[in-house]
Amino acid sequence: MTRATAERMGALRGGAILASFFALTIPLMPLQALFLRVDPKRARTFPNWYHRQVCRLLGVRIHLDGEVVRDRPVLLVANHTTWLDIPVLSAVAPVSFVAKKEVGTWPFVSSLARLQRSVFVDRRRRTAVGQAAGEIVARLAQGDAIVLFAEGTSSDGNRVLPFMTSLFAAATPSSVDGPAAPDAVVQTLSVVYTRLHGIPLGRADRPGVAWFGDMEMRSHAWELLKAGPLDVQIHVGAPVPLTSFTSRKDLARHSEAQVREHVVRILRGRPAEEAIAIAAPEDAPPAIRARVAAEPSQKWV
Repeated sequence: MTRATAERMGALRGGAILASFFALTIPLMPLQALFLRVDPKRARTFPNWYHRQVCRLLGVRIHLDGEVVRDRPVLLVANHTTWLDIPVLSAVAPVSFVAKKEVGTWPFVSSLARLQRSVFVDRRRRTAVGQAAGEIVARLAQGDAIVLFAEGTSSDGNRVLPFMTSLFAAATPSSVDGPAAPDAVVQTLSVVYTRLHGIPLGRADRPGVAWFGDMEMRSHAWELLKAGPLDVQIHVGAPVPLTSFTSRKDLARHSEAQVREHVVRILRGRPAEEAIAIAAPEDAPPAIRARVAAEPSQKWV
């Protein structure tokens, strides 16, 4: 196949996916808006079903190692590589996201984010960060699952950036009476895009999937739609009670160590069980290390 033919085939694929995406999404947006008004439970779960369809449409195959808890509020702490993380993680479980304030101004994307009940935060203003942390605590008290991209930005897919600690205030008690959600847990999500067209992605290839730096979103999305089906590996950490942590710094340190270890293991092609023993930092309390050491189950989404 010549390069010109491959480019035409890619454009046809991208155009077909884009048309199908809007054909699926536009009619469902008013339905989700209605659920937000009259059926809060369905408003939580409907985006999960929708994003499963989106991932199938995009050709994204999700390999899930572990499981997100469904019977308790959960703070999900993840690394961040690309805009694809949103539909991918939304397909794994009914979740909402903590998003930067700018997302709330993006055409169309902002509407989708609001329909999924995203928490918007202006990271440049300390008071705004505090308010967002309070909203996270309140949402956990309502039984929600909240995804926090703790790096504060996206990476090139080959590394995990240092975690920001400011939004981990959800780990601390909200009042003298104790935590707003005493049964809430934290789980980590280590996300790595591993294959394109079934071919393993190497160090030089992953930045082509990643969306980071000053990349323009529309052109990057178009190139990715043309490229072909993707495989993504997600390791879900064992649930650990938020009350196990004495401060947001403790929670951030635990989460970063666990996410980093599993991302490295996936990048190196090491089996998940080898990462379990080293997922928790050495200075973590014994109860936390025992919970983290629970062997995950292998699942497909």
